[in-house]
Amino acid sequence: MKTTKLALLGITAVLGAFTSYAQTADEVVNKYLDAIGGKENWKKVSSVITEGNMSVQGADVLVTATVVHGKGSRQDISVMGMTGYQIMTPTGGWSYMPFQGQAQAEPMTEEMVKKGADQYDTQGALVDYKDKGHNVEYLGKEDVDGTECHKLKITHKSGKEETYFLDPATYYLIKAISKNNVNGQEVEMTTAFSNYKKLPEGIVIPMSISLPMGPGMMADMTITKVEINKPVADSTFKPSN
Repeated sequence: MKTTKLALLGITAVLGAFTSYAQTADEVVNKYLDAIGGKENWKKVSSVITEGNMSVQGADVLVTATVVHGKGSRQDISVMGMTGYQIMTPTGGWSYMPFQGQAQAEPMTEEMVKKGADQYDTQGALVDYKDKGHNVEYLGKEDVDGTECHKLKITHKSGKEETYFLDPATYYLIKAISKNNVNGQEVEMTTAFSNYKKLPEGIVIPMSISLPMGPGMMADMTITKVEINKPVADSTFKPSN
């Protein structure tokens, strides 16, 4: 009988610890969403168009990103007098990069399309993440350049994994690490965020983004223009060449 009671106490302790762990994850997620303008404001965002610029190996690069919630995303990239694009939709994706030698748009693999679903979620993965089929785990804290950040692991419905690092003072996302498949190999890609700004719509977004450009290479992009809920033509998400 004593052994049975001890076993029950052990099971209860494990279940209690699991429940506390889950609540901690949701608590951090909710504070993050509150910090960036609140879940309800983000759920009103149906489209986002941003313009930004950066310098890559001495070349000026202009990037326009167009996203319509649940429908598609498109990045237009202009460099050295040439403009390419990357399109992602629920049914297909295409890449056309003339400055990398491409003569026409090439379709993305089925796996890339599957794991690219987060690219056309204008609300962000953590808004109603359970309804979207994602899983979030709280992994405690980890140092990021001297700041003990809250660490969240997000496993997307597609299987893609991301790790978010949130500033404990502001609950802003300051770093994200995603696992991506590049040429058949899984690699980790790190993106950093800063210079947050509150828009008239009530949402808060980073205006400075440090992007991975290859092994050991990063490029800083400055967002110069943001448009929320502007109508976007369906043709935007179709390859044009």
